[in-house]
Amino acid sequence: MSFEWAETTVGAVCELVTKGTTPTTLGFSFQGEGVNFVKVETITEDGEFVADKLMKISSEANQALKRSQLRVGDVLFTIAGTIGRTAVVSTDLLPANTNQAVAIARPNVNAIVPRFLRYVLSTRGFTATAVSRTVQSVQANFSLAELKGSRIFLPPLEKQNRIVCLLGSLDDRIAVLRETNATLEAIAQALFKSWFVDFDPVRAKMEGRAPEGIDEATAALFPDGFEDSELGLVPKGWRALRLGDATERITKGTTPTTLKRPFVDVGINFVKAESMTGDGGFIPDKFAFIDNETHELLRRSQLQDGDVLISIAGTIGRIAVMTKNYLPANTNQAVALIRPLQSVFPSGLVNRFLRLSESQKRMGEKVVQAVQANLSLGTLSDLKLVVPPGSVVGKLYDSALAPIDASWQANDQRIRTLSALRDTLLPRLISGQLRLPENTDALAEEVCASSL
Repeated sequence: MSFEWAETTVGAVCELVTKGTTPTTLGFSFQGEGVNFVKVETITEDGEFVADKLMKISSEANQALKRSQLRVGDVLFTIAGTIGRTAVVSTDLLPANTNQAVAIARPNVNAIVPRFLRYVLSTRGFTATAVSRTVQSVQANFSLAELKGSRIFLPPLEKQNRIVCLLGSLDDRIAVLRETNATLEAIAQALFKSWFVDFDPVRAKMEGRAPEGIDEATAALFPDGFEDSELGLVPKGWRALRLGDATERITKGTTPTTLKRPFVDVGINFVKAESMTGDGGFIPDKFAFIDNETHELLRRSQLQDGDVLISIAGTIGRIAVMTKNYLPANTNQAVALIRPLQSVFPSGLVNRFLRLSESQKRMGEKVVQAVQANLSLGTLSDLKLVVPPGSVVGKLYDSALAPIDASWQANDQRIRTLSALRDTLLPRLISGQLRLPENTDALAEEVCASSL
């Protein structure tokens, strides 16, 4: 620890540490449009805000909740349920408010840089300490008094800015890669819908037009007419299938503790619903671990490269494709394992089929609400899709979607590399164990470049 840095508390470097209120307790309701309202699930592990997870309240409700109106530079820290997600409020979020599960730390900018405070609060050490001091009732709660009293080390503002510059450069590069992947996925999803749902190339050929955006070789893979099927008109030679008939297996795992087998500190990756992101990736830090003997006992749910996973309990509908990077791996009963027959409908196509709004709607209609929401394996198996002949499907996937998947995976690997580097540097930098040179901009560029 750097003895040149002052020891202080979160409360001492903030003008305000408070939290919000649920609008319904004051007689206000959520609505379709209005002032942004931040909840725990709005904030990602990486400190971003998920736009479609923002609720909305009226201007009147925002005025009534004046104490928790957010300002630029406010640092948010989740204190109920999921402890320790952090974010810095920016102009594009405002106007905005929040509830009692999210603490607002308003930094005194003459003492601490907002992004530096966010980095301090997001270290594993700080989060672990916060979790250890939670009060367990219906859900875990970390009090504002505990947050205010949390001790931190405070370097001079100049050093804070250097640290923010380096870590911020890594975060910014990660954000660009995530945005790139989001764009790639949107293109892939639009292409899948055009080819395998709306059958646009077939319609174009029927009308005597060349299909848009594809070369002659790919266009030749599509027929020039339709025929009847149980799902209505489908391209000639294509067929309607249950998802279960296009897969080798659809199954799920088991929690090791039901077999009296413990989790271990290091071992084989064990995927849970919370290990999967909403955008098709995995969060390695959220993997549990099992030993080889447990992995063998759970043979049914041993994962393979290309398995499509979808969360089916609690949080429904997170989807990801398993890759070699995470193997060996296993999973539990909250995650369905779909092993596609690659010659019938490759993993990349099954992935996009499950992401279709129509598929999501069908699954949503079949969710059973018990202690927690559940989606059955039978519902997944009975989903209907239209598949091309085996001689065509692989060529269609390889012509456009496979390159997108390859680029997405390459970017995901870069994100994981940069994230690991950031998480390694973070505790050392904010504790003073690692000193930075004055020319931080050049170092940041060099670090980012060498990690890709």
